[in-house]
Amino acid sequence: MNKSLIIQSKLDNINQVEKIIDEISELHSLHSDLYGKILIATIEGVNNAMVHGNKLDIDKKVFIDFNIINGQLKIAIEDEGVGFDSNAIPDPTMPENIENISGRGVFLMRKLSDEIFYNDKGTRVELIFNI
Repeated sequence: MNKSLIIQSKLDNINQVEKIIDEISELHSLHSDLYGKILIATIEGVNNAMVHGNKLDIDKKVFIDFNIINGQLKIAIEDEGVGFDSNAIPDPTMPENIENISGRGVFLMRKLSDEIFYNDKGTRVELIFNI
């Protein structure tokens, strides 16, 4: 199964991503816990692409690819921003960062997905879930 979606950087468009995840969940009879992990991690990734990557510039797009291969759901999210260093995001669970709201989305994506990869530029993330 392969699906692709290209959306403007408007937060209202996140519901299109949710619909595809709902379709995948139904087609593959995903357990509700796994569905929740996929939904939250993907929404965080798309939100980060829109807000931090594309700075909510509606002229910039977010590209999302959904692929199921060999029992894995791979979701790639790419923005048209300048990128970032994913390793430079401070751990939000450390005492000195507890009140800092930045970095929580990346932390959640790391914790909820089975694997996560960023391209060198930091404009593309791939989330992998074992289904």
